[in-house]
Amino acid sequence: MTQAPLAPSAATRRPGTRIALRALAIASTLPYIALKAAWIFGSRIGIPDGSPLLDHRTTMIVANGITVLMDSAVVVIALLLTQAWGRRVPTWLLVLPMWVASGLLLPIMTGYPLQLVVGLVGGDVHGSGGSERPFLDEWVFGVVYTGFIVQGLTLGTLFALYAGDRWGHLWQGTLRDLPESPTGPALRIAATAASLLALVPGTLHLLWATGSTAGLNKSRIAERNDGFYVLEAVDVLFAAAAVAGVLLLAFRRRSALPLTVPLALAWGGSGAMACWGGWLSIASLTEARTIAEQPTAAMMLIYAVKMLVGTLVVTLGTYFFAERAAAPAARPAGSPT
Repeated sequence: MTQAPLAPSAATRRPGTRIALRALAIASTLPYIALKAAWIFGSRIGIPDGSPLLDHRTTMIVANGITVLMDSAVVVIALLLTQAWGRRVPTWLLVLPMWVASGLLLPIMTGYPLQLVVGLVGGDVHGSGGSERPFLDEWVFGVVYTGFIVQGLTLGTLFALYAGDRWGHLWQGTLRDLPESPTGPALRIAATAASLLALVPGTLHLLWATGSTAGLNKSRIAERNDGFYVLEAVDVLFAAAAVAGVLLLAFRRRSALPLTVPLALAWGGSGAMACWGGWLSIASLTEARTIAEQPTAAMMLIYAVKMLVGTLVVTLGTYFFAERAAAPAARPAGSPT
């Protein structure tokens, strides 16, 4: 992408809104960070007796320390998106953390409200299925996930404002406005490959969402409830979003569909697949304590494929924007290449 700075008029647009969103984003991190810090220093607030979190003290400290740093990054990103110095940050240094944040937060922002709706109509979303070991008190999930949702909404809005000011010219128009690309054939091949690979996790998540136990370990089978089925359906949704976005961009049908639609689908879908695939891979290797909790080959396969698909889609998106930024018609007058 072009490294052109924001114009002064764009940089000062809606300052009050941005300041309020920044304050809300930072405030929304405090309950999570406070809770994690309490656990690191030995508190058991929100952790019931018999929780597996109490089994390995050192692992818990390390894991909580990492997640505190991850959530603290929200503060840095919120400042970056609203301060003058943030307009001079290299593209990759902002876009990569935002893509990771989007990938981790979007499934929570989608899945948790849906679970609440299912619970309101009588579904079982709070039970632990056949598990006899409680994990956390129920109020902890409400506090943590509400904070995540607020972070996602505020950071997402701030990033949309920032990106529109700095790079908005790169996604103006519709699909039929896109010129022919010299890398078009390679893009279509790569997009097709990513879509075919996405069928692997997409199919398994769909099977699990509809009640199948194929490929699940004994622990996950025992813990299934209506909330589990909701989350599996959400995984199908994000896999479909990634596929739809990259295919629309690659094959460029003569459509009046705004360019922002496939870009948003590819951004959100690829982030959710890659980041949650990576997170669950790490969690499966570090948190499993019994044979029943060990991830099956099928589970590890879909985590790996999701990482591959998400990374491939976002890489294709990077090439797409690089071409758009290099095109003279896509650059605002007076901006450097």
